[in-house]
Amino acid sequence: MSMETGDMEPGDRLKTVAIGAVSNAKIQSSDEGGEKPTPTLLDGQTVEALTADWPKMSKSAANEVIKKYGLPNEGMPSRLIWYNTGPWKRTIVNRDEIPHNFPQPHSDVLEQFIDYQVPPERVSDLARFDGSVIVERTKGEVSARCDMEAANILAINLMHEIVTGKRTVEEAREFYSETSAAYVMNRPAPYAEAFQFPLPQGDTTDADETIIMGDMVKQGVEKVKDIFR
Repeated sequence: MSMETGDMEPGDRLKTVAIGAVSNAKIQSSDEGGEKPTPTLLDGQTVEALTADWPKMSKSAANEVIKKYGLPNEGMPSRLIWYNTGPWKRTIVNRDEIPHNFPQPHSDVLEQFIDYQVPPERVSDLARFDGSVIVERTKGEVSARCDMEAANILAINLMHEIVTGKRTVEEAREFYSETSAAYVMNRPAPYAEAFQFPLPQGDTTDADETIIMGDMVKQGVEKVKDIFR
């Protein structure tokens, strides 16, 4: 019997919810949650094979990251991934380019992440500032995606100043444009060269609040709890 995409048998629905609840409790009572960085490195031959047919911009970005931080921890035909490089929690170079016209036409291929908790009421401000600044509320991350690391550093610095109320969205966009131009012209551009604030330490995740937890879920938990013993 064929099923439409997304269909699930009623019994499996409750089982999935219950497994999720038990898994959540187990993770939150231990140190098992969160990202587990891959400790090993790819070899140069593998990286070369993966990126052989990449567009020029993507390949250039990958080469720049390798030059600065060494070989990636993970790779596949569509992307290379580094963990804990310099100030970054994670760095990804994507094969596929995303056209972006702010502050000038370019393609986004390099995405870099930090741990940072953005108050929900500030998320829309960041979306108005730069569509390539991406908030991951649950994981407690913010990433910036552009064509070079300096642009990502600049975007993250201004993200912080918008969140803390130091600059408005309009002021941040103007400053981003001015500083980006200065950096490209080899003029002083501190905001594009290093973070201007201490990176957060400790837990930045936001698991939100439970609003559905009744007899239905409790019964499901009882049915599957043996799986986790």
